[in-house]
Amino acid sequence: MNTIKLLRNLSIYFPKSIAEKGDYVGLMTGKLKKDTNKILLCLDFDEQVLPIAIKEKPDLILTHHPFIYGTRYRVMKASAEKSSLINKIDELDIPVYSMHTNFDTGKNGMNDALAEALNLTNIVPLLGCKMARGGQLEHEMNIIDFAKYATKALHVNNAWLINSGKKSIKSVAIIGGGGWYEYPTAKDEGYDIFISGDIPHHGRRDIIAAKYNYLDMPHEIEKIFVPRMHSIIKSIDKNIEIIDVDHEKEPILI
Repeated sequence: MNTIKLLRNLSIYFPKSIAEKGDYVGLMTGKLKKDTNKILLCLDFDEQVLPIAIKEKPDLILTHHPFIYGTRYRVMKASAEKSSLINKIDELDIPVYSMHTNFDTGKNGMNDALAEALNLTNIVPLLGCKMARGGQLEHEMNIIDFAKYATKALHVNNAWLINSGKKSIKSVAIIGGGGWYEYPTAKDEGYDIFISGDIPHHGRRDIIAAKYNYLDMPHEIEKIFVPRMHSIIKSIDKNIEIIDVDHEKEPILI
């Protein structure tokens, strides 16, 4: 498929204009090929994925997290390892393209996928945070049971629960990744619990003081990007070959 046509079709779902201010999305490195017949999908392109790229020789590598977060010069200056990887992928002449917060916010993107994985109904963006999604459980659940259910539904081995609010959960709000700081929005809009990740100590103390519920999930729940983007690309052109890479594992809990 013509590469520009493919990217234009993807931009219908996830335009750059809805990315968060200061985010880095779009072409990270390399030059787009005229046609794209094979795509490698991954949450992050890193040294673990490089051998797969070398073997498969895709026309495009499509990631969720920006491959180069910042200016190319500053990123390469700050990290010898990243600089080496950028040079290696440039030598292979494989472009890397990233869809980050535009995928998070866009309809049928990251947070819709996560809400659907929880089997929520009446899924809508939060009024005060268009990236977040909120919805209803089919049946009300005890908060401990819900935390176990959510951990299983989002395919992670553990999560941190702050249960300082309601003891029964019916309504749920979620942002994948590190959106913990949006918990006041979820609380103000009446959701029984908020799910996100990467919360620091002071954030936990604030949520406890607010008498609210929060479930801190590993950032790796965002690997749902791969099957969701796979499905979207196939809906655009079923003949594109897609290599799905799921190489990111949670840290070992001791």
